[in-house]
Amino acid sequence: MAMSAHESVLSVTGLGKTYAQPVLGDVTLDLRGGEVLALTGENGAGKSTLSKLISGLETPTTGQMTYRGQPYSPASRSEAERLGVRMVMQELNLLPTLTVAENLFLDNLPSRAGWISQKRLRQLATAAMAQVGLDAIDPDTPVGELGIGHQQMVEIARNLIGDCHVLIFDEPTAMLTAREVELLFTQIERLRQRGVAIVYISHRLEELQRVSQRIAVLRDGKLVCAEPIARYSSNELVNLMVGREVGEHIDLGRREIGAPLLKVEHMTRGDKVRDVSFEVRAGEIFGISGLIGAGRTELLRLIYGADRADSGSIQLGRPLQPVVIDSPKAAVRAGIALITEDRKGEGLLLPHSISANVALGNLSAVSRAGILDATAERELAERQISAMRIRSASPAQAVGELSGGNQQKVVIGRWLERDCQVLMFDEPTRGIDVGAKFDIYGLLAELARQGKALVVVSSDLRELMLICDRIAVLSAGQLIETFDRDRWSQDQILAAAFAGYQKRDALLHDAAPRMDV
Repeated sequence: MAMSAHESVLSVTGLGKTYAQPVLGDVTLDLRGGEVLALTGENGAGKSTLSKLISGLETPTTGQMTYRGQPYSPASRSEAERLGVRMVMQELNLLPTLTVAENLFLDNLPSRAGWISQKRLRQLATAAMAQVGLDAIDPDTPVGELGIGHQQMVEIARNLIGDCHVLIFDEPTAMLTAREVELLFTQIERLRQRGVAIVYISHRLEELQRVSQRIAVLRDGKLVCAEPIARYSSNELVNLMVGREVGEHIDLGRREIGAPLLKVEHMTRGDKVRDVSFEVRAGEIFGISGLIGAGRTELLRLIYGADRADSGSIQLGRPLQPVVIDSPKAAVRAGIALITEDRKGEGLLLPHSISANVALGNLSAVSRAGILDATAERELAERQISAMRIRSASPAQAVGELSGGNQQKVVIGRWLERDCQVLMFDEPTRGIDVGAKFDIYGLLAELARQGKALVVVSSDLRELMLICDRIAVLSAGQLIETFDRDRWSQDQILAAAFAGYQKRDALLHDAAPRMDV
């Protein structure tokens, strides 16, 4: 049965959670039917913890909850889901070897006489997939064969099946295209009309202002605001999140930009990266912009030796000398670091401690005669925790318990200990809140002041314009143009980002592909 609009569906009173230290304290909040509540705050502010308490993944240390007028204390996620409280998490809860249809109805497979009805399963899956715009995908496709954006939409579709009264979205658009985002927003509006109470967690303020009616801001585990979102400008919301003024400019400090430290010439791999040449100077932050699929990540992987180039050369050092980089090991030996976009999948061992993760790339510094020195490992971690301002209980805390921003700092800290002269960052602030972003920007500035050469790939053009000295624009695998600071505009950079596709399509006499900026 649908709830009446604006009726309190779920209430939390004095809710708190303590692990090694308090992470959430004395939160009192109502979730109302037919309303989208934006939940935001810095990484580590307590957003995910609050959501996990509501959805049965964690048990509160203090406080109580009421759901549809009755005391509510789910012992597990599955119990919460049976009651109609669901959460779409950043970490996808899908089994890659099973089909889309099987993942959607894993807990309630249609059967006859003990046998799964494949025909009925396909019918149910097709209807569920249509809700989120996955009509073109065969329900019998193994989930592992789908792209990450489509997997996210399958996860969303799974949570829309059945009786749902509270639905929590945790950073739902981080991996979605513009079209998929629009489909999600359409579905959220349908859920509102049905009286579902929706919690929408995101750092993207423009999305929050578009999709939500009320906003709750957490800071350091405390609720500092729960009011209509229309009362606040973007700047005011940022100030609430971080507890201080955050402007649109950043002082990178005094730097000496010197001679080139990295020179890339004619780098090519198929049609992904085509004859790309550039150089990065000591003390410089060099940005790489472009549309999705322009070849930015592929270019970094070629420089790092993670993929084999068809042609191209690299020079490094003072003075520049030719180097052969045929593997990541060779890149690290030469003094090149790559901080990948997928920090959880490629950069970190989540169940292991901060100490173990920082030591991972620095084993020679924490071992004696091949035996790990626990004291040296802990001291190394403590050094980086202090230098990077990593919010943690101790060096022994599992990295998986840290917020996204602090996880990113652990990855960067590992590389800082190696003192690489060229550092390449692929989407260094994706999924990180405003406060943590400015911490990362400050770190990049400090590295540049030390005379290192920095390459930063980002989909956030405003971010690149904020921190970079030059911005190169890739389009359809080609480097179209490089812009100097104070000689660029957003329009010029976007025009360059589309130029390669227009040129290619003119040659092919074909229609331009749809691109998501």
